[in-house]
Amino acid sequence: MAHAPLDNMRGALWMLASSVCFATSGLAIKAVGAELPVAVVAFFRVVFGLIFLVPLFVKNGPRIFYTKQPGWHLLRLAGSSGSILFGFYAITHLPYATAVSLSFTRPFFIILIAMIFLGEVVRWRRGLATVMGFVGVVIMLGPTDIGFTLPAMSALAAAASVSVALAVIRKHAATEGLAFMSWFFAGSVVILAPVAWWFWETPHGIQWAYLAYIGFIASAGQYCLIRSLMMAEATVVSPIDYIQIIFAAIAGYYLFGEEPTIWTGVGTIVIVATTLYILFREARLKVEPEATPAIKE
Repeated sequence: MAHAPLDNMRGALWMLASSVCFATSGLAIKAVGAELPVAVVAFFRVVFGLIFLVPLFVKNGPRIFYTKQPGWHLLRLAGSSGSILFGFYAITHLPYATAVSLSFTRPFFIILIAMIFLGEVVRWRRGLATVMGFVGVVIMLGPTDIGFTLPAMSALAAAASVSVALAVIRKHAATEGLAFMSWFFAGSVVILAPVAWWFWETPHGIQWAYLAYIGFIASAGQYCLIRSLMMAEATVVSPIDYIQIIFAAIAGYYLFGEEPTIWTGVGTIVIVATTLYILFREARLKVEPEATPAIKE
């Protein structure tokens, strides 16, 4: 079957839409997370996200849950649910720009996971870039009053958790694509329900609007991201996602009175630069002929 031709312009627009969705849903998380337990906010994020399963279920029926790899789905669910809980806690308790910047450390964790659990060879260039990425984290947190606190560690735990999910998806996306989506929405509700029950506070008033917005918009962001990567080159559209950091810095300043420090800026630059290097280096390796071991990454 022939692949659809690349359309980088449309892909860029889908990525821009994804970034706006995630950035604005993060603002809603930060606002309502100051009033409700994070576990309750995370639970309703996946409950309202279930609406995206309805068209798939109507079209395909129970087949959307069929899989021959239940173990991988459970591992992906654990990673995704953890990333929601840890990520929401970080957004609620950290300056918004800092939380968003730390979320972009996920490529470094993906490399570590691929090396340790998937047996992939990581040569010196990607290894050095990974180390430099974590140096960026130290620069961002070390000299500031944020430090390596629970919220900061939660942000890194969220990035590590989502990296587990992404590593599993990368390994089985060709055969489990539809099942990944259906298991995520339905399974996350089951996993997060007891956590939400333990910390339960019933939402009221405008809080319901925030929760519904988070569920719908975060799910829409996932859809836009997938559409972008399906129709365009990752090296073209992925850098657009960093607009979230700029949006977060501006919104954090004007809406929450958060002033980014020089260390936040320097650390963010290091993280962005190293993740872009990894992205473009991997894209280059995919199109280059096999090189000698001395120069091959």
